[in-house]
Amino acid sequence: MSTVLETEEHQALRAAVAALGKRYGRDYMTSVVRDGAHPRELWTEAAKLGYLGVNLPEEYGGGGGGMAELSIVLEELGAAGSPLLMMVVSPAICGTVIARFGTDTQKRQWLPGLADGSLTMAFGITEPDAGSNSHRITTTAHKDGEDWLLTGRKVFVSGVDIADATLIVGRTEDARSGRLKPCLFIVPRDAPGFRRSQIDMELQAPEKQFELVLDDVRLPADALVGGGEDAGLLQLFAGLNPERIMTAAFGIGMGRYALGRAVEYAKTRQVWKEPIGSHQAIAHPLAQAHIELELARLMMQKAARLYDEGDDIGAGEAANMAKYAAGEACVKAVDQAVHTLGGNGLTREYGLASLITAARVARIAPVSREMILNYVSHQSLGLPKSY
Repeated sequence: MSTVLETEEHQALRAAVAALGKRYGRDYMTSVVRDGAHPRELWTEAAKLGYLGVNLPEEYGGGGGGMAELSIVLEELGAAGSPLLMMVVSPAICGTVIARFGTDTQKRQWLPGLADGSLTMAFGITEPDAGSNSHRITTTAHKDGEDWLLTGRKVFVSGVDIADATLIVGRTEDARSGRLKPCLFIVPRDAPGFRRSQIDMELQAPEKQFELVLDDVRLPADALVGGGEDAGLLQLFAGLNPERIMTAAFGIGMGRYALGRAVEYAKTRQVWKEPIGSHQAIAHPLAQAHIELELARLMMQKAARLYDEGDDIGAGEAANMAKYAAGEACVKAVDQAVHTLGGNGLTREYGLASLITAARVARIAPVSREMILNYVSHQSLGLPKSY
């Protein structure tokens, strides 16, 4: 894929990460899933090479870059068939929020470990009865002396079993108005009253999904990100825009991997006089998939640049559009790849069938395509809300 819009440093990063991904590849990730394990070897090596913390501040051991660099890392690992979903959560969401809004103590405690991969954080926002409506979040915290008591439930939280802590989106009561407002809390994995249960997923991925129950989880005052109660909404959006950018990278990488396998097959598979890739019924849909992945990447690059430049409003629009475009392009690329291989596309040998389920994630999470269309119709086009 073309990289003419990227700096030489970005191109070099892309090539280096692609080489790392190639050493592991789809077979490695498939074996990890089969064994019920986690991709610790790849995670550790990516961290050692400085890729996991490339977006975090240099003073805390990071690379001093931003979402432009981190999205390259995830995209290229995905294109090699070995994406790391926890990159979306740990360095992108949690690392960004703490770097931007955390206290000095929180930054010193978490950022070096998030950067070198020795610490991992999960992120809990979705609730069973709230779905896409974050205004219905019922996880609440109230003061008990100097401490906080946090109570509520979360669902579809990735990687809690390997995370040292989970960044939980809750709400606190405004002392003046009495209204509930969002706040983010760092909850250690061994906190009393913090329980997890694994969700049985059809999705084949090394990262497990969990439902969380928080039953009067007692947290010290410094568990509140930033230490104040007035920046919760800013903190939340500071994490959600990187989440959308990285989900786009995840989808683009997966789509590129599937497309690459299909093109390779179409060049060599021969049932008539010429390889099947010479027939337009095969070639044109693959060309369309390539175009749509390229367009999605352009929007992802725009979103990353706007975010890294501090334009949160512009980045919000672009990140939503990038996530939407990447989700659609990914699903179409995977579907066409499987179709190109015919029966072989459903075999374990070629490893594409499991991507049919995985590709849907890019349409559904972390926000559905319908909610993105709501955002664009309201925010970009100024149309009235129906809710």
